[in-house]
Amino acid sequence: MFGLRKLEESNEHTGSYYAASANWATNYARLEEDLNCDVVVVGGGFSGVNTALELAERGYDVVLLEANRISWGASGRNGGQIIGGIGHDPERFIKRIGEDGVRAIYQMGIEARDVIRERVETYDIQCDLKWGYCDVALKPRHMKQFAQWQEFERGIGNPHAYTLLDGDELKEYVVSDRYLGGLHNTANGHIQPLNLCIGEAKALESLGGRIFEQSRVRSLEQGCPARVRTDQGSVSAKHVVFAGNAYMGGLIPKLASRVLPSSSSVIATEPLPENLVKQLMPGDVAVCDPRTALDYFRLSADNRMLFGGLSNYTGMEPKNLEAVMRRKMAAVFPQLGDVAIDFAWSGWIGIGLNRMPQLGRLADNVAYIQAYSGHGVAPTHIMARITAEMIAKESPRFDIMAKINHWPFPGGKLLRRPALAVGMAYYKALDAL
Repeated sequence: MFGLRKLEESNEHTGSYYAASANWATNYARLEEDLNCDVVVVGGGFSGVNTALELAERGYDVVLLEANRISWGASGRNGGQIIGGIGHDPERFIKRIGEDGVRAIYQMGIEARDVIRERVETYDIQCDLKWGYCDVALKPRHMKQFAQWQEFERGIGNPHAYTLLDGDELKEYVVSDRYLGGLHNTANGHIQPLNLCIGEAKALESLGGRIFEQSRVRSLEQGCPARVRTDQGSVSAKHVVFAGNAYMGGLIPKLASRVLPSSSSVIATEPLPENLVKQLMPGDVAVCDPRTALDYFRLSADNRMLFGGLSNYTGMEPKNLEAVMRRKMAAVFPQLGDVAIDFAWSGWIGIGLNRMPQLGRLADNVAYIQAYSGHGVAPTHIMARITAEMIAKESPRFDIMAKINHWPFPGGKLLRRPALAVGMAYYKALDAL
């Protein structure tokens, strides 16, 4: 067991490997005037930047407001894994969205990865994009689940091949005695996420989008136009999109009650020798296991092991973060037990009660996007696209997602974390069986 501490935050990037290897440091102006535009987007992560970019591509006059730096939150701190799919089991909502809605969500999950591919190619974004991914099995039941998953992907028309691997075949990609086998696909992949996000912001700027950092929104005045106010300025717009996710705070109480900021942590080792890399990760894929509190890992472009996990509902990180994460990494790769760790960081992911992204409207011209539940690099991009489609009146896909009910967490501010911690402990116990 380990003690916990609050995450230490400033209005600059956390001390991550991604911040240290960023292509450049964004330094957009603070909003200090009163502006008018077609759409103002609040939040400079993947959801916000890509909603603004999609709209700018359509010719809209867009303003993007970020409280800190572009990609400051989860978009610039995550494991860098591009994973398709939208949420979990949309069949649960068939009474509200119908069979066509369920099919549409599965197709969005396939399209999500293609949006990233298009962004990188169209705007020549340098973000170390690589394709290849393995889910890995810790128990025989996981292999059965992977076989069912393989058939499912075929059934929904996924054009990418999913290949079931036994223990020996898995070693072509990941070499660890911890795993019994896996499921490989070339549809998913990995990136340097902060570089992707700031590259998308640069693309937005090139299309005339106005970006402001260090410009936290303090209030919303509904109406037509609606207005958002910061400490030193305001923006009046025909449409507002809130995309702050776990870092919105109490700005919109309805949204705050439906998302729980949960912490997750990552370490980055020193660059590893090429011969050791080939011994550990010859396939250079992104990897996840199927547990509730999962491990996820991959190699960086300069051969560092990026190892993440420790998801918990306290919203805090271990006091001895580096040591705890080293033990987890060494359980998978004993050869890395004594390797130097150059970076260790944590951040919040936005958890929703039903594990589906939350899209909806606070008013006819005020929309929101949040709660990817730790699975957001690719889904943020497609959710941004369908939000732009809604504003441009091009497609009903936003309304499919908006029909899904999202209930407040029970227990209010005081009890919701303890209640969910008990739930996570239950699922951890099931994982251990």
